[in-house]
Amino acid sequence: MAQKFHYDESGSTFYFFYTGKKIKECNCDGCQIKDGFLKKKKPSNIFRQYVIQSMLIFGWLLMIFAAYRTQQFDYEYANFDPYNILGIDIGASNAEIKTAYKTKALVYHPDKETGDETLFMNLTKAYKALTDETAKRNWELYGDPDGSSAVSFGIALPSWIVKKDNSMLVLLVYVLIIMIVLPITVWNWWSRSIKYSGEVLLETTQMYYYYFHKTPSMILKRVIMILGASFEFHVKENSEIQERPSDNEEIHMLFKILPQLNEKNQERPFCFSYSVKSRALIYAHLSRLSLNPQTLEKDRIAVIRKCPTLIQEMCVCFSQLMMLAHAGQISRMPHLFSLENTMKLCPMIVQALWDHKNPLLQLPHIDEDILKYINSKYHVKTLEQFVRLDENDKRKCLRSLTEKQYCNVCKVLGNMPLVNIQIKVEVIDDEETNVITAGALVTASVILSRKSFSSLMNMEGNSIITSVPQNEPKIMKEEVKEVKEEDKKKTSIWKPKRKSIKRGAEKKTSKKFSRRNIYIKLPVEQTSEENKEDKKESVTIPEIKVRAKEQTKQNQSNKVGSQIEDDIGNLDARISQDEDSENKEGAKDDEDWDKFQNTFNKRQKVLERKSRSSHSVHCPYFSEDKQEFWWVYLTDKKTQRILTAPFHVTSLIDKKEIMMAFTAPVTPGLYKFTLCVRSDSYLGLDQFKDFTLDVKRAPEPPKNHPQFDFSSDEDEKREAAEFEYATDTDDSAGH
Repeated sequence: MAQKFHYDESGSTFYFFYTGKKIKECNCDGCQIKDGFLKKKKPSNIFRQYVIQSMLIFGWLLMIFAAYRTQQFDYEYANFDPYNILGIDIGASNAEIKTAYKTKALVYHPDKETGDETLFMNLTKAYKALTDETAKRNWELYGDPDGSSAVSFGIALPSWIVKKDNSMLVLLVYVLIIMIVLPITVWNWWSRSIKYSGEVLLETTQMYYYYFHKTPSMILKRVIMILGASFEFHVKENSEIQERPSDNEEIHMLFKILPQLNEKNQERPFCFSYSVKSRALIYAHLSRLSLNPQTLEKDRIAVIRKCPTLIQEMCVCFSQLMMLAHAGQISRMPHLFSLENTMKLCPMIVQALWDHKNPLLQLPHIDEDILKYINSKYHVKTLEQFVRLDENDKRKCLRSLTEKQYCNVCKVLGNMPLVNIQIKVEVIDDEETNVITAGALVTASVILSRKSFSSLMNMEGNSIITSVPQNEPKIMKEEVKEVKEEDKKKTSIWKPKRKSIKRGAEKKTSKKFSRRNIYIKLPVEQTSEENKEDKKESVTIPEIKVRAKEQTKQNQSNKVGSQIEDDIGNLDARISQDEDSENKEGAKDDEDWDKFQNTFNKRQKVLERKSRSSHSVHCPYFSEDKQEFWWVYLTDKKTQRILTAPFHVTSLIDKKEIMMAFTAPVTPGLYKFTLCVRSDSYLGLDQFKDFTLDVKRAPEPPKNHPQFDFSSDEDEKREAAEFEYATDTDDSAGH
């Protein structure tokens, strides 16, 4: 589908570009509340940006001022020319020098109104350089009337710093910066950095490792319990979360409303107060409960903001434990069920929705009453099914919404992702890349193409417009038949009619004849005048023999010529075959080089820094601007095992290519694997694609390979090289 670009003729969107503001895609109540919260949070960020920008501007202005002042410096003795200063020619007499000096001294004397002390000093110095013999000799030798001067250095500091009266003050400032401020700054940075592994506390990561190893198969509620016990939710580690006297009453109210919270669990750290509180806030968030905006609502925002990062850390811990289990360093392999529940929790947190709820609740203005009507009327359970409905049916489903609300629903639904998957499995470092042998290192190249649901809407609309009536195909068939009949009539004009020759006719016409009276009709060459008639003459047997001999000679010469022509043709065919083989080899070399370049570029892309910008997510219950991220991994559904570590895709804008390596099964056969692409932002948009892997038996290693053959000549050369030089033992033995 071709891309459409919309140009702004009025220039209204330029101001959004200039100020950095985003054009709103949705105006639902949740998005308005979220925008208000972000605006309240932004003043500190805006002030910080203004401070940084003002510092940059001040630095540039200071640099420009310094460059300007540098140009204004007067280097007095850089190019000292007394003749030029006095305005006289070289070789002027003493009288002319005195006259020029007096004339300019009267003008630039400091006591005069037009006086200039600097110019008067230069005039005096120039006059001495031309009249005094010593000054003149110094100027001619050193370029300075005062003679050779010592090299002087300047310090770019004010003079009051080196004065004796200010020495104690300078020393105190030096001790304060070097001995106190710098060590405290380094200690604060180091004490904070040793607590974190990236953005997550090390204690939290260790807890994840412990519980994933302790319970390889975890249900969703167990994952939520581990997430709520993260140390990022403790008051000491997170200043945004506060402990209030009113928390006990409000949290106990949540215990009554929320079922199966398991607040009486005595296992550490699940029984700690911070863990119970954060778990209750996560349950309230998933149930979309309204909390006190002055107390628990602030804590809920602080807890939910950290959850996607912590869930990603859980997935990393899972993949590390999986690698250790494959290496045999741990006894328990984490189950695929636990990983899927962990990944499923992230879009639940972002959309504030339980996994058993209808995915249509992710759209704005849709509630349970509208869902009941949609399910009873159209049996729609997924977002894609709702998109594929006719426009009139969609409007009937949302008939209780106003036109503005319906436009909001269409905008949000049209921006949701639709991912297409392509996978290619090969062995990169092998000669036959498409042949997969047992135990080989297989590379799966996955291409993710991201479109939006708006493309499906446009396709449905185009299918209605471009539909053909039912009567048209009959007309087309009749026209095709008429055309075929006309073609037949036309071809009958120029095509010659073939005469059918019967085999029995020749036998009937043959008659018995005697040797004495033989007359044979031979064809005679037709003249130009007799083109229409075929003349034939009767010939006797002796003439026939003569003509037969001549014809045999002609046939022999024709055979020799045909053999030469055949040899030439065979030679041409061999040359063409050689050229074709060379072209094929060149094309194969080009293909191999292109493959090498592609694999090299892919490996270079792996080393590049990951971008974390893709598409904004519609998530009114999530307090931050969320971007679309994806998890990609390979699994064996039959054995419930994961083949590759989950790859976190953070920059899927239009198309993204991923390379994942895994080891082929040791036993030959057909294996069915599944490529999983899971979203961390939306529910119901996960993609799965099955593919078959045909594993062949690995060839036996060659026993007699030319690389391992050592000829007898090489052995003789080695022996000769060994005995070429005498050793100390040989010398001692000889004596």
